[in-house]
Amino acid sequence: METQPTASHFIDGTFLEDPEGQDFESSYPATGAVIARLTAASAATVDKAVAAARAAQPGWAATSPAERGRILRRAADLMRARNRELSELETLDTGKPLQETLVADAASGADCLEYFGALAAGLTGEHIDLGGGPGGSFAYTRREPLGVCAGIGAWNYPIQVASWKAAPALACGTAMIFKPSETTPLTALKLAEILIEAGLPKGVFNVVQGAGATGALLTGHPGVDKVSVTGSVPTGRKVMAAASDGLKHVTLELGGKSPIIVFEDADIENAIGGAMLGNFYSSGQICSNGTRVFVHRAIKERFLERLKQRTETIILGDPMDENTQMGPVVTRAQFDKVLGYIETGSSEGGRLVTGGAASGDGLFVQPTVFADVTDGMTIAQEEIFGPVMCVLDFEEEDEVVARANATQFGLAAGVFTKDLSRGHRVVGRLEAGTCWINAYNLTPIEMPFGGVKHSGIGRENGHAAIQHYTQMKAVYVEMGNVDSPY
Repeated sequence: METQPTASHFIDGTFLEDPEGQDFESSYPATGAVIARLTAASAATVDKAVAAARAAQPGWAATSPAERGRILRRAADLMRARNRELSELETLDTGKPLQETLVADAASGADCLEYFGALAAGLTGEHIDLGGGPGGSFAYTRREPLGVCAGIGAWNYPIQVASWKAAPALACGTAMIFKPSETTPLTALKLAEILIEAGLPKGVFNVVQGAGATGALLTGHPGVDKVSVTGSVPTGRKVMAAASDGLKHVTLELGGKSPIIVFEDADIENAIGGAMLGNFYSSGQICSNGTRVFVHRAIKERFLERLKQRTETIILGDPMDENTQMGPVVTRAQFDKVLGYIETGSSEGGRLVTGGAASGDGLFVQPTVFADVTDGMTIAQEEIFGPVMCVLDFEEEDEVVARANATQFGLAAGVFTKDLSRGHRVVGRLEAGTCWINAYNLTPIEMPFGGVKHSGIGRENGHAAIQHYTQMKAVYVEMGNVDSPY
């Protein structure tokens, strides 16, 4: 079962171990078997990674944008060619079904590399005409690399998150040091190998391992110019506090307690499918999940009846079996947390429609649906990060919009209705950074992704990501004589 990497860290194009680092293990959530043993990065190893990135970045920034793009596109091709290998490793590390990782993890990472590879040569500034006719003065802007970025990843989509952070940074001429979650450390090392094979210069993309202490070393390092984090709200607060001392650029993609609103005219089967995708995919471990499902009272019972039927057909089991649709949660701590929330939901008056228990050996939790949930219940307020759906009911549009917005979070939201005028109107009123109409949790790389309020700062993906990995320089060009009063 062990899939021991060549070494724990990848710095300046070379795998290396850290004799001073604390040992830790990566386990397969379906069985608990240890699949790898690694060491966390000490301060000395973080210093090496930062030094390598700072030394390599000027040459990378001087590389033509077209060539940077070609390297990223070659890396995308290599990822696609090795999709099964990467997917199997991702399944071992996360416990997500192979059925899912084959289409949603390394594949989406490849899409990201390809997208920003194609965008690289088009990263231009703006010409600003200041009047005066031919030969008149003008200004222009330049998008310049930030320098060195520290990327800190989450455990639910390890290689996707690594790609989402690396691709725009590298396209812009910025170097990166990436720290994957200590829970899922393996595929980031494979990404580093692939980038080097594709032609990326040594030192431009580095990987260091470890938990929060290693992340703090990166965040506070004076040689790091920007920090990009995917994680929890408490982690985001710590990163902002640490980065503020050096006035570093910060991008935060944090948690959520997102609403899905199902109006009485919605296609019920489509709405149920969206709600299931927004609650049970990746065993419910997705930050944008729509875990508060508001259903109009006119269709609530019909919705619940069909939802129960469809939920009870989900196949839990061996993640390596391609027939399996849902695997375990990622760790024992997460397993205990999710079951604790289920117990709380029942004790606070939620009606358990289906699920609500562990399943078999390993860290499996049945896909769970609560009905008759009210806004003040713990399960309606706090992010569970497991396969637990809360169904609430509503009567009026104004009412449901107000209730949907009554949370500290603002990552995502979904609206299901056949009335597209209403769909656009409601989306315009929802306090969320990423929204869907008649769909949920679909995140093509072309579409910016991120939240508002406590769900984050900045955006991943799309053209919007470019502004977070570059800094703007404005240049005034005087074509005549300076009109000076002196």
